[in-house]
Amino acid sequence: GPSRSLVLDGTNLVPYSTTKQSEAATQPFGTSPLEPSTMPLDPILNAGPAIQLHAAAAIAAFVLGIVQLTGRKGSFSHRTLGWIWVALMAVVAASSFWIHEIKLVGQWSPIHLLSIAVLIQLPIAVVAARRHNVSVHKRYMTGMFVGALILAGLFTLMPGRIFGRMIFG
Repeated sequence: GPSRSLVLDGTNLVPYSTTKQSEAATQPFGTSPLEPSTMPLDPILNAGPAIQLHAAAAIAAFVLGIVQLTGRKGSFSHRTLGWIWVALMAVVAASSFWIHEIKLVGQWSPIHLLSIAVLIQLPIAVVAARRHNVSVHKRYMTGMFVGALILAGLFTLMPGRIFGRMIFG
């Protein structure tokens, strides 16, 4: 019979047959007449632990980054959430060194250069904040959010990549 996988249906993980998946494969996520609210989670659930950790930390950092960029600056909550964001970004950057899906130079890709840049820029941004150099802190934090989360995140939506397969099939 058809193989089974798990999909996100609202807030529940439910079995979903590959027969239904193949019938809906030509429809973008959210537009399938068969299952309009389902997203196949197999690509991320079947990925290695480094990819799962990397993705979870990146998604959390993205959400928290939006909160930080839109919230009141300098408050206790901004500083507390900022430390959490820094830790998440360090996990995102460090975990990338165990991910080798794209190999351009040996086992490395340009994303690994971005990870090195993030690991250098995080302490610069923290020191700038501690020294009350708001302009440097803002420039580095905003740059990492845009470059390492938004732009790099868009590349995960390319065909064949894990999130691209989850969203577009």
